[in-house]
Amino acid sequence: MTSKPKIIVLDDDPTGSQTVHSCLLLLRWDVETLRLGLADDAPIFFVLTNTRSLPADQALATTQAVCHNLKAAIAAEHISDFLIVSRSDSTLRGHYPVETDAIAQELGPFDAHFLTPAFFEGGRFTKDSIHYLIAPDGVATPVHQTEFAEDSVFGYSHSYLPDYVEEKTQGRIVAAEVERFVLSEIRSGVLERLLALHDNQCVAIDSETQADMNHFAADILAAAAQGKRFLFRSAASLLTALADLPPQPVAPEHMATYTRDGKPGAVIVGSHVQKTTEQLEELLKLPETVAVEIDVAQLLKSASDQLLNQALAQVKAIHAANKTPVIFTSREELTFEDVQTRLDFGVAVSTLLMDIVKGLPQDIGFLISKGGITSNDVLSTGLSLTAARLLGQILPGVSVVCTPPHHRLPHLPVVLFPGNVGDRHALGAAYQRLLSQQIDE
Repeated sequence: MTSKPKIIVLDDDPTGSQTVHSCLLLLRWDVETLRLGLADDAPIFFVLTNTRSLPADQALATTQAVCHNLKAAIAAEHISDFLIVSRSDSTLRGHYPVETDAIAQELGPFDAHFLTPAFFEGGRFTKDSIHYLIAPDGVATPVHQTEFAEDSVFGYSHSYLPDYVEEKTQGRIVAAEVERFVLSEIRSGVLERLLALHDNQCVAIDSETQADMNHFAADILAAAAQGKRFLFRSAASLLTALADLPPQPVAPEHMATYTRDGKPGAVIVGSHVQKTTEQLEELLKLPETVAVEIDVAQLLKSASDQLLNQALAQVKAIHAANKTPVIFTSREELTFEDVQTRLDFGVAVSTLLMDIVKGLPQDIGFLISKGGITSNDVLSTGLSLTAARLLGQILPGVSVVCTPPHHRLPHLPVVLFPGNVGDRHALGAAYQRLLSQQIDE
């Protein structure tokens, strides 16, 4: 029996690991750190590039740097069998084709690159090459008709993936050139078609259920074993299929076993999507939670030090009262002159939030980070981690990692909660699962 290839995931925010467990998330990409991931026993590891928070030129430079070092690390570890996944958002936001082009240039040639944006835990699936999101009312809605398509940085006009590819590549790949693997083919087997692909052919993959993705992944592995080289632009559900892991060590409902010394935790919220705002409202209705609102508009007046000192004073007082501070940015949407100004302001907000994380009380029991970019910043900047071990999921699509024993906050469980996952009660549910009294239920 041939061994399975190592699955190397370049993740543009830290939430792509939301369907797997027990693997490494790398926050740095020097050769030695990448070798840690390649040598790890888990079949999969993630490099958290956070490129979704960057302008396109920086996303390109970051991806090129990761791939350059990855090539050296692969050679040093004598790895010959691997798959590369460019993990991005299941609502089609992100730097496509910038990142897949960079990966192909550095680590290619590839026979094909696949668009597999399905993420079933989040209600995202692809049928007849159209990508859908199940809305709160239960209606399957083409993603170009949702708020995500209006994103001021990553907006798009098409849910039909061939048209999306033509739009995003600015006509370099026209819709008619995109291969389509529809549901009936996925379910009957696509190995022969996979073996016929060449010259980095772009392929859109249908997938309505995890079973569909499992069928596709099995055929991918069979083709790879015959020497085909593939690249993926994917959401999380493909990773579930490729990694094929057993159940996680601690069940989601028992995650309170990781809470340190039964202490209250802290919650930090950066995401501004409507779902996050609704979840925040429900969380603050729960006992022992106390709101700490950061008026980010004041940052326009360069008042960051004052805001930081005020927030930390509130956080420490709330923690001393044995309650959980819920730190969040003001919800009103600010307008900016251009994309770069918006991104610069985002950096200023993130810097303030991460300074708050750095100042959290040493004995907090847990930390919940809400929002993909916020979560990446919490791990890499707020907690200054090089790598973290993924424990598993506390809710479908919501990961928990653990800080290492030598960290200033050792063995701290950190929840990485994407902005657009779960119903309005989900953030509160994650919080309640970390409360120490849940252990006895």
